[in-house]
Amino acid sequence: MSEWASWIGRDEVRHDRLGEALVKRWCATLDRDEPLAGVVPQGLHWCLCLPDAMTAGLGEDGHPARDDSPESFLPPLPLPRRMWAASTVEFVAPLQVGAVIERVSRITAITTKQGGTGPLFFAVVNHETRCNGVVAVREAQTLVYRQASPAGADAVPPFPGTGCFDASGWDLTHELVPAETLLFRYSALTFNSHRIHYDLAYATGVEGYRGLVVQGPLVASLLLDLARRELGEQALAHFAFRGVSPAICGEGLHLALRKSGEGLELGAFAGDGRPVMTASGSTIP
Repeated sequence: MSEWASWIGRDEVRHDRLGEALVKRWCATLDRDEPLAGVVPQGLHWCLCLPDAMTAGLGEDGHPARDDSPESFLPPLPLPRRMWAASTVEFVAPLQVGAVIERVSRITAITTKQGGTGPLFFAVVNHETRCNGVVAVREAQTLVYRQASPAGADAVPPFPGTGCFDASGWDLTHELVPAETLLFRYSALTFNSHRIHYDLAYATGVEGYRGLVVQGPLVASLLLDLARRELGEQALAHFAFRGVSPAICGEGLHLALRKSGEGLELGAFAGDGRPVMTASGSTIP
């Protein structure tokens, strides 16, 4: 990994301002009521301090192109397919409407391993989001890079089986069908132009998915909103999620939550019970 050692420790600093309109759009996208004045839903930090590469500077997949220049925060790892695989989030203090936001990001690890479908690269990025100069959110985000889908490979994920999601054992569940409009709105909120979320021909013909892919952080945001329904606004101190299998646009998605010891266990499942995302959380003492 010496080839990528120079990228470890690379920093990026971005600035933003948290406006009331963003909170309104977040709530409208997730079909939920707006919170009391001044309250910012947890998870909205994913809409702040976003990459703003020029359209001409995007790669084939829609992400900002990566190269060896100082302007490229992420390294040009030699695998084309990128996914947000997991995150561990610490909610240190509430975000505030009208606040000046600063996010400091640092690459802390780049590793590789051999997966079942070929080589994988993992890049870990630590983000610290500050609200009016005070740390509000800390996050360790893991990105995974995969090789191109080989010709003739089976579409991902598998076609739905004959099973069904089992809601027994969960304290709270919610079912929805993510539609193209939901994916579009969330991509707009997060300025995400990855083509697997809106370009069906690209998603199926190039990256080998069975349909449009529901954004991983969108599924995580829906799980955070499920926790909000159970516990109220800004109730979590920690939240962690890991993508297990892609959720597909237009297919049923089951969200589930149950109390587990001192914390929460959460999950997202396809209609046939296939796990899509596992997650956990703990409440503010």
